[in-house]
Amino acid sequence: MIRRFVSVSVAVAMMLSVGIMARANGLDAERTEAVAELTALAGTTRTALQRTDYLEGAVERAEDDTADRAAVLEVRPAFLTEITALSTALAGAKGKVDTAAHRAAALSAQQTVLDERADPDTVKNATATVHALTAKVGEEVATWQAVQLAQSAGPGGPAWSTSGPDGYARVRAALDRVGGGGVGLYESSSCAGGNAPACANSGGYIKYRGDIANWSEGRLNWAMAHELAHIYQFRVWGALNSSGAYRSMFGGDPEFLANCMAVVRGYPGSVGCNGDQQAWASGIWVGAVR
Repeated sequence: MIRRFVSVSVAVAMMLSVGIMARANGLDAERTEAVAELTALAGTTRTALQRTDYLEGAVERAEDDTADRAAVLEVRPAFLTEITALSTALAGAKGKVDTAAHRAAALSAQQTVLDERADPDTVKNATATVHALTAKVGEEVATWQAVQLAQSAGPGGPAWSTSGPDGYARVRAALDRVGGGGVGLYESSSCAGGNAPACANSGGYIKYRGDIANWSEGRLNWAMAHELAHIYQFRVWGALNSSGAYRSMFGGDPEFLANCMAVVRGYPGSVGCNGDQQAWASGIWVGAVR
């Protein structure tokens, strides 16, 4: 009986011991899980704090960037005004002065302004550069006009009147294009009492009526080539008028010969000439009367 009681007591004790151990193990597991959760929570908290710091920094940077861009945008209109002024100056300088370097500098300044996002002083400096370019182009055009007036004025006065400097420049460019770069040119309404659009003088210069400055390029080139031909005729005038070939091939007509000489230069008018006439006329350009 006593042995049975002892056996039962031992069994109960063992069961209690196992239960206590199981409970202890369960508590350890719960503690481990709780520690893991707290660790994860702490990590999440740190991440959240880091994100908050990053966002605050990003907001500050964005505010700074916005302020910088606003400052740049504020000074851009002045740059655009100067670019417009330079474009007008360059258009007025066409055919008068070489503006390639000025255009390149303006394009560089424009790209600098387009790329700039933070520093308004960079835009201001570019604006000053373009303003200086405009002034430079204006000075060069004024110098060109003064030189043209001094070098090309004929005996009748200034180089131009009704055609203006731009009209004169267009006629001058046509004369230069056909080979008359060293020939004087000035506007006059005196050619055939104003009935002829242009005429050559034996003194070595050409006069033009103001309205031909508006002629098409092809017609204007032909007119200047025709008048330049007369200048070359004057240089061999005596031999020319003594030439039997001139009388037989051109009827002694200097206008017909001038048209044919223009054809030789590549500027045909409304009156053509055959191959033999062109070959003979080409000699006048080099001072040869065959």
